[in-house]
Amino acid sequence: MQNKSNFIKVDCEVNGKPVSLHVSPDQTVVDVLRNELGLTGTKKGCDDGNCGACTILLDGKAAKSCSMLIGQVRNKKITTIEGVSNGEILHPMQQAFIDTFAIQCGFCTPGMILSGIAILNENPDADEEEIREGLHGNLCRCTGYVKIVEAVEIARDRMNAGGAKNEI
Repeated sequence: MQNKSNFIKVDCEVNGKPVSLHVSPDQTVVDVLRNELGLTGTKKGCDDGNCGACTILLDGKAAKSCSMLIGQVRNKKITTIEGVSNGEILHPMQQAFIDTFAIQCGFCTPGMILSGIAILNENPDADEEEIREGLHGNLCRCTGYVKIVEAVEIARDRMNAGGAKNEI
C-alpha cells in the first residue's frame, strides 16, 4: 500500500472533461488512464515507447503514454480512443479504418487511429509518404500497413471534402 502523502495532484483534461488526480508521481500516463480512469482503449504494449500501442493525443499531438510520467500532463488536454467519437458518430478516421478493413486483431488500432488524427491535425493534406512517416513507431503485427495508410488517406479526403477538420 502506497503512502498517500507521496501522491501528487494532477489537473488535466481527459476526453474533454476536467480531471483532478491524486496519484503517485512514478506512475506512467498509460497506467493512470487504464487503472485509475478505466480507459482501457489505450493499450500497454512494449512499455518503452517503441510500439505505439499506448499512443494518445496530448494537446492534439501524438504522444507515447507509456514513456511519460503522470506529472507531465498537468494542465494538458489528453484524448484517448474513447474520446474520439461524438457519441454514436464515429470520427472519420475511425470510420475509414472500418471501411478499409484496416483493423485486424485490433491491439494497435487505437494507437494507429490517434496517430492518423495527429498526422492530419498537423498537415490536413498529408501525402502517402508523410502518412507513412507519421505512422513510423506504431507497430502492427497483422498487416503490411497498406490498409492502414489507405484508411488515413480516405479519412484525409473525407475530412477535407466535408470542410470540417475534425481536429481533436
